[in-house]
Amino acid sequence: MLSVESARERLLGGVRLVEDLQEVPLVEARGRVLARAVVSAMNVPPHDNSAMDGYAVRSGDVGAGARLPVVQTIYAGSVGEPLGAGSAARIFTGAPIPGGADAVVMQESCRPSDGEVSIPGPVASGAHIRRAGEDISAGATVLAPGRRLRAQELGLAASVGYGSLAVFRRPRVALFFTGDELVEPGRALGPGQIYDSNRYTLTGLLDAVGCEVVDMGVVADTLEATRATLEAAALEADLVISTGGVSVGEKDYVRLALEALGRLELWRVRVKPGKPLAFGRVGETPFIGLPGNPVSMFATFCLFVAPFLKRMAGMEDVVVRPQGVAAGFEWPVAGGRREYLRARLEARPDGTLEAVIHPRQGSGVLTSTVWAEGFVEVPEGTVVQRGDTVNYYLLENLL
Repeated sequence: MLSVESARERLLGGVRLVEDLQEVPLVEARGRVLARAVVSAMNVPPHDNSAMDGYAVRSGDVGAGARLPVVQTIYAGSVGEPLGAGSAARIFTGAPIPGGADAVVMQESCRPSDGEVSIPGPVASGAHIRRAGEDISAGATVLAPGRRLRAQELGLAASVGYGSLAVFRRPRVALFFTGDELVEPGRALGPGQIYDSNRYTLTGLLDAVGCEVVDMGVVADTLEATRATLEAAALEADLVISTGGVSVGEKDYVRLALEALGRLELWRVRVKPGKPLAFGRVGETPFIGLPGNPVSMFATFCLFVAPFLKRMAGMEDVVVRPQGVAAGFEWPVAGGRREYLRARLEARPDGTLEAVIHPRQGSGVLTSTVWAEGFVEVPEGTVVQRGDTVNYYLLENLL
């Protein structure tokens, strides 16, 4: 069995980027991966402007108890006249600083009366002025390629005038599910049957990572049906994913079908939950076979498939770094595989955070994935005492 690091390295080494680019409107770009740098053609702010509502002045005119005539009012979006000596301009947040002025005095410090304003002095030159280019200078690269676009990146692109962005095409992922016992939710269960929860968990996970999904449905537990579906899926997508059928049971046909149609490059990882993880290719189309147990499928997707898909989509930084937190639990038995315990952070009485784990860590306990907000990593051969520092991975960072 491969270690977690070796398995992830082998998977990421087998990624072929989705190189097709699309130009999409800014309002549709959230969650996409930037393909071309965003370079500012302008300064931000484009001009010196007021950081607050107040009065623009020449700092040299403001001594102790100065009283100046207010000769103009400047609103955001308008441009004032140059400010003569011994006068003030009423100015509002974001409005351009008029020529001659070198400071703004906040309105709370001033006393206006009869077209004049009393200003306590002295006033420092540059006070409450946001300088042109203070945030971004013309020619600066503000967003580099390979970044997944969040709301703040979209706002930044808009601030330098971009109405659309070049992004990578979403990876197209074909799914199929194995198991004669699986029934679509909403239908009555027969003897020995269960509802197909993996289909909906996996589809939701792929949507969270930013993929287009091709659902090939549930495949009958035969080698012929599995081969036919695997072959068809490989023609439809950039990546094929299945759940179940990758272990060593008599009806675990996915691995056999993969070996018949292509090649198996990875099988079984020293991880819990999720040991039966397969990776290979059908022709040039990569394939990942996930375990059938719901929690094992969920965990292996977060740990291995999500970084694979992010790299395929053009992202550069795909390996999540954990945070060290105090253990609010004990794990007294050292295991032979690295374990990822469903966990979340809770506050101690002193306000510091500690990781607590779900009381049931079985690979079929799907409720633990809803309760949890992350994973605690317990390395092979390791026991955990309460108060030990452990690695904690936040689920929203993994996805």
